[in-house]
Amino acid sequence: MKKNSRIADRRGSEVAGFTLLEALIAVALMGVLLATLATVTAQWMSAWKAGFDRVQRADLLGLGLDRIAADLAAAEYVSNGGANARLLFDGTSSTVTFVRSAIGPNATAGLEIVRLGETDDERGRVLVRARVPFVPVTAKDLDTGELEFTNPIVLVRPPFHVSFAFAGRDRIWQETWHDVAQLPNAVRVTVRNAERDQILPVSTATLLKVNAPAECAGSAASTGTACGGRTNGGAIPNGPGTTQPGTTQPGPAPPPQ
Repeated sequence: MKKNSRIADRRGSEVAGFTLLEALIAVALMGVLLATLATVTAQWMSAWKAGFDRVQRADLLGLGLDRIAADLAAAEYVSNGGANARLLFDGTSSTVTFVRSAIGPNATAGLEIVRLGETDDERGRVLVRARVPFVPVTAKDLDTGELEFTNPIVLVRPPFHVSFAFAGRDRIWQETWHDVAQLPNAVRVTVRNAERDQILPVSTATLLKVNAPAECAGSAASTGTACGGRTNGGAIPNGPGTTQPGTTQPGPAPPPQ
Protein backbone atom coordinates (compact mmCIF):
# COMPACT_ATOMS: atom_id res chain seq x y z
CA MET A 1 0.00 0.00 0.00
CA LYS A 2 2.83 2.35 0.86
CA LYS A 3 4.59 1.48 -2.38
CA ASN A 4 1.53 2.38 -4.46
CA SER A 5 1.16 5.72 -2.70
CA ARG A 6 4.79 6.58 -3.39
CA ILE A 7 4.36 5.79 -7.08
CA ALA A 8 1.24 7.98 -7.23
CA ASP A 9 3.04 10.87 -5.52
CA ARG A 10 5.95 10.60 -7.97
CA ARG A 11 3.62 10.59 -10.97
CA GLY A 12 1.75 13.59 -9.61
CA SER A 13 4.94 15.57 -9.13
CA GLU A 14 6.11 14.76 -12.65
CA VAL A 15 2.88 16.11 -14.15
CA ALA A 16 2.79 19.39 -12.11
CA GLY A 17 6.45 20.51 -12.55
CA PHE A 18 8.73 21.86 -15.37
CA THR A 19 11.94 20.39 -16.57
CA LEU A 20 15.16 22.38 -16.50
CA LEU A 21 15.15 22.62 -20.29
CA GLU A 22 11.66 24.12 -20.31
CA ALA A 23 12.66 26.70 -17.70
CA LEU A 24 15.74 27.71 -19.72
CA ILE A 25 13.68 28.09 -22.89
CA ALA A 26 11.18 30.30 -21.04
CA VAL A 27 13.96 32.51 -19.69
CA ALA A 28 15.51 32.81 -23.15
CA LEU A 29 12.17 33.83 -24.70
CA MET A 30 11.61 36.37 -21.95
CA GLY A 31 15.08 37.81 -22.63
CA VAL A 32 14.34 38.14 -26.35
CA LEU A 33 11.05 39.90 -25.63
CA LEU A 34 12.64 42.32 -23.18
CA ALA A 35 15.48 43.10 -25.60
CA THR A 36 12.98 43.82 -28.41
CA LEU A 37 10.90 45.99 -26.12
CA ALA A 38 13.98 47.89 -24.94
CA THR A 39 15.07 48.56 -28.54
CA VAL A 40 11.65 49.87 -29.56
CA THR A 41 11.38 51.96 -26.39
CA ALA A 42 14.84 53.45 -26.91
CA GLN A 43 13.94 54.58 -30.43
CA TRP A 44 10.60 55.96 -29.31
CA MET A 45 12.09 57.75 -26.28
CA SER A 46 14.71 59.58 -28.35
CA ALA A 47 12.07 60.80 -30.80
CA TRP A 48 9.79 61.78 -27.91
CA LYS A 49 12.58 63.68 -26.18
CA ALA A 50 13.48 65.52 -29.39
CA GLY A 51 9.85 66.50 -29.90
CA PHE A 52 9.52 67.60 -26.28
CA ASP A 53 12.66 69.74 -26.59
CA ARG A 54 11.27 71.41 -29.73
CA VAL A 55 7.99 72.20 -28.01
CA GLN A 56 9.80 73.55 -24.95
CA ARG A 57 12.07 75.75 -27.05
CA ALA A 58 9.08 77.07 -28.98
CA ASP A 59 7.27 77.90 -25.72
CA LEU A 60 10.30 79.69 -24.28
CA LEU A 61 10.79 81.59 -27.54
CA GLY A 62 7.15 82.67 -27.51
CA LEU A 63 7.41 83.92 -23.93
CA GLY A 64 10.60 85.82 -24.74
CA LEU A 65 9.06 87.49 -27.80
CA ASP A 66 5.98 88.47 -25.79
CA ARG A 67 8.23 90.15 -23.21
CA ILE A 68 10.20 91.96 -25.94
CA ALA A 69 7.05 93.21 -27.65
CA ALA A 70 5.51 94.38 -24.37
CA ASP A 71 8.69 96.24 -23.37
CA LEU A 72 9.06 98.00 -26.71
CA ALA A 73 5.39 98.99 -26.84
CA ALA A 74 5.72 100.60 -23.39
CA ALA A 75 8.75 102.76 -24.30
CA GLU A 76 8.41 106.29 -22.92
CA TYR A 77 9.37 109.59 -24.55
CA VAL A 78 12.09 110.74 -22.11
CA SER A 79 15.09 112.95 -22.82
CA ASN A 80 18.17 113.53 -20.69
CA GLY A 81 17.46 117.28 -20.50
CA GLY A 82 20.00 120.06 -20.63
CA ALA A 83 21.18 122.19 -23.52
CA ASN A 84 22.00 119.15 -25.66
CA ALA A 85 18.87 117.19 -24.85
CA ARG A 86 18.85 113.74 -26.35
CA LEU A 87 16.04 111.22 -26.56
CA LEU A 88 16.79 108.18 -24.43
CA PHE A 89 16.19 105.64 -27.16
CA ASP A 90 19.06 104.01 -28.99
CA GLY A 91 18.64 101.07 -31.31
CA THR A 92 20.87 98.90 -33.48
CA SER A 93 20.27 95.59 -35.20
CA SER A 94 21.36 93.69 -32.05
CA THR A 95 20.65 96.05 -29.11
CA VAL A 96 17.86 98.40 -28.04
CA THR A 97 18.06 100.77 -25.06
CA PHE A 98 15.01 102.74 -23.94
CA VAL A 99 13.02 104.00 -20.95
CA ARG A 100 9.79 102.46 -19.69
CA SER A 101 7.75 102.31 -16.49
CA ALA A 102 9.23 99.95 -13.93
CA ILE A 103 7.71 96.47 -13.68
CA GLY A 104 8.43 93.39 -11.60
CA PRO A 105 7.76 92.13 -8.06
CA ASN A 106 10.70 94.07 -6.58
CA ALA A 107 10.40 97.17 -8.76
CA THR A 108 9.60 100.53 -7.25
CA ALA A 109 7.23 103.04 -8.79
CA GLY A 110 8.89 105.14 -11.44
CA LEU A 111 10.89 104.62 -14.61
CA GLU A 112 13.70 102.30 -15.54
CA ILE A 113 16.17 102.08 -18.40
CA VAL A 114 15.90 98.75 -20.20
CA ARG A 115 18.44 97.22 -22.53
CA LEU A 116 17.66 94.31 -24.84
CA GLY A 117 20.86 92.97 -26.34
CA GLU A 118 22.69 89.84 -27.36
CA THR A 119 25.62 88.54 -25.33
CA ASP A 120 27.71 85.38 -25.15
CA ASP A 121 27.52 82.78 -22.38
CA GLU A 122 28.24 79.06 -22.00
CA ARG A 123 25.15 78.18 -24.07
CA GLY A 124 26.13 80.41 -26.97
CA ARG A 125 24.73 83.77 -28.04
CA VAL A 126 21.63 84.74 -26.08
CA LEU A 127 19.35 87.78 -25.94
CA VAL A 128 19.30 89.27 -22.45
CA ARG A 129 17.00 91.83 -20.86
CA ALA A 130 18.73 94.00 -18.27
CA ARG A 131 17.59 97.13 -16.47
CA VAL A 132 18.71 99.95 -14.24
CA PRO A 133 16.61 102.50 -12.30
CA PHE A 134 16.17 105.68 -14.29
CA VAL A 135 18.57 108.50 -13.50
CA PRO A 136 19.43 111.57 -15.58
CA VAL A 137 22.27 110.52 -17.84
CA THR A 138 24.28 112.15 -20.58
CA ALA A 139 24.78 111.04 -24.14
CA LYS A 140 28.33 110.04 -23.22
CA ASP A 141 27.04 107.68 -20.53
CA LEU A 142 24.89 105.90 -23.09
CA ASP A 143 27.65 105.70 -25.68
CA THR A 144 30.44 104.57 -23.32
CA GLY A 145 28.35 102.13 -21.32
CA GLU A 146 28.72 103.87 -17.96
CA LEU A 147 25.35 102.59 -16.79
CA GLU A 148 25.54 99.36 -14.78
CA PHE A 149 22.60 97.24 -15.89
CA THR A 150 21.45 94.55 -13.45
CA ASN A 151 18.86 91.76 -13.18
CA PRO A 152 19.76 90.08 -16.49
CA ILE A 153 17.07 87.75 -17.80
CA VAL A 154 17.63 85.50 -20.81
CA LEU A 155 14.74 85.89 -23.24
CA VAL A 156 15.97 84.12 -26.38
CA ARG A 157 18.30 81.12 -26.37
CA PRO A 158 20.25 79.29 -29.10
CA PRO A 159 19.74 78.27 -31.82
CA PHE A 160 17.55 81.37 -32.22
CA HIS A 161 18.92 84.85 -32.89
CA VAL A 162 17.00 88.11 -32.84
CA SER A 163 17.62 91.28 -34.85
CA PHE A 164 15.82 94.62 -34.68
CA ALA A 165 14.74 97.17 -37.27
CA PHE A 166 12.99 100.51 -36.80
CA ALA A 167 10.47 102.47 -38.84
CA GLY A 168 9.34 106.07 -38.54
CA ARG A 169 6.45 107.89 -40.14
CA ASP A 170 7.78 107.04 -43.59
CA ARG A 171 7.43 103.30 -42.85
CA ILE A 172 10.95 102.57 -44.09
CA TRP A 173 12.74 99.95 -42.01
CA GLN A 174 16.19 100.94 -40.76
CA GLU A 175 18.83 98.96 -38.88
CA THR A 176 19.68 101.84 -36.52
CA TRP A 177 17.77 104.52 -34.61
CA HIS A 178 20.21 107.05 -33.20
CA ASP A 179 19.96 110.77 -32.41
CA VAL A 180 16.40 111.04 -33.72
CA ALA A 181 13.97 113.54 -32.19
CA GLN A 182 11.13 111.01 -32.13
CA LEU A 183 10.67 107.46 -31.02
CA PRO A 184 10.14 105.03 -33.88
CA ASN A 185 6.57 104.28 -34.81
CA ALA A 186 7.27 100.55 -34.95
CA VAL A 187 10.03 98.09 -34.15
CA ARG A 188 10.44 94.87 -36.10
CA VAL A 189 11.74 91.78 -34.31
CA THR A 190 13.20 89.22 -36.71
CA VAL A 191 13.89 85.72 -35.38
CA ARG A 192 16.36 83.54 -37.25
CA ASN A 193 17.23 79.88 -36.72
CA ALA A 194 21.03 79.80 -36.74
CA GLU A 195 21.15 76.06 -37.44
CA ARG A 196 19.09 76.31 -40.62
CA ASP A 197 19.86 79.96 -41.41
CA GLN A 198 16.22 80.78 -42.02
CA ILE A 199 13.80 83.43 -40.74
CA LEU A 200 11.03 81.97 -38.62
CA PRO A 201 7.32 82.80 -39.00
CA VAL A 202 7.21 83.92 -35.35
CA SER A 203 9.03 87.12 -36.35
CA THR A 204 6.85 90.09 -35.48
CA ALA A 205 6.60 93.87 -35.28
CA THR A 206 5.22 96.02 -32.49
CA LEU A 207 3.85 99.54 -32.47
CA LEU A 208 5.02 102.00 -29.83
CA LYS A 209 2.18 103.51 -27.84
CA VAL A 210 4.00 106.85 -27.44
CA ASN A 211 6.46 108.27 -29.97
CA ALA A 212 6.34 112.02 -29.23
CA PRO A 213 6.15 114.27 -26.15
CA ALA A 214 2.83 115.27 -24.60
CA GLU A 215 3.15 118.82 -25.95
CA CYS A 216 2.56 117.47 -29.45
CA ALA A 217 -1.08 116.81 -28.60
CA GLY A 218 -1.82 120.48 -29.35
CA SER A 219 -2.15 121.48 -32.98
CA ALA A 220 0.02 124.55 -32.47
CA ALA A 221 2.90 122.50 -31.13
CA SER A 222 2.61 119.73 -33.69
CA THR A 223 4.87 121.58 -36.14
CA GLY A 224 7.96 121.14 -33.98
CA THR A 225 10.74 118.78 -34.95
CA ALA A 226 10.08 116.52 -31.96
CA CYS A 227 6.45 116.27 -33.08
CA GLY A 228 7.32 115.20 -36.58
CA GLY A 229 6.80 118.65 -38.08
CA ARG A 230 9.18 121.39 -39.28
CA THR A 231 10.90 124.07 -37.23
CA ASN A 232 12.88 126.81 -38.95
CA GLY A 233 12.86 124.92 -42.19
CA GLY A 234 14.08 121.68 -40.62
CA ALA A 235 13.22 118.36 -42.20
CA ILE A 236 10.67 115.98 -40.79
CA PRO A 237 12.42 113.07 -39.02
CA ASN A 238 12.39 110.07 -41.35
CA GLY A 239 10.75 112.25 -44.01
CA PRO A 240 11.96 113.99 -47.17
CA GLY A 241 15.25 115.73 -46.62
CA THR A 242 16.38 113.32 -43.88
CA THR A 243 18.32 110.16 -44.60
CA GLN A 244 18.81 107.63 -41.84
CA PRO A 245 21.68 105.13 -41.97
CA GLY A 246 20.93 102.22 -44.22
CA THR A 247 18.16 104.00 -46.17
CA THR A 248 17.92 106.05 -49.34
CA GLN A 249 15.49 108.78 -50.25
CA PRO A 250 13.86 108.83 -53.69
CA GLY A 251 14.74 111.73 -55.99
CA PRO A 252 12.25 114.08 -57.64
CA ALA A 253 9.77 112.54 -59.99
CA PRO A 254 10.51 113.04 -63.73
CA PRO A 255 8.32 115.54 -65.61
CA PRO A 256 5.38 114.05 -67.49
CA GLN A 257 5.98 113.22 -71.14
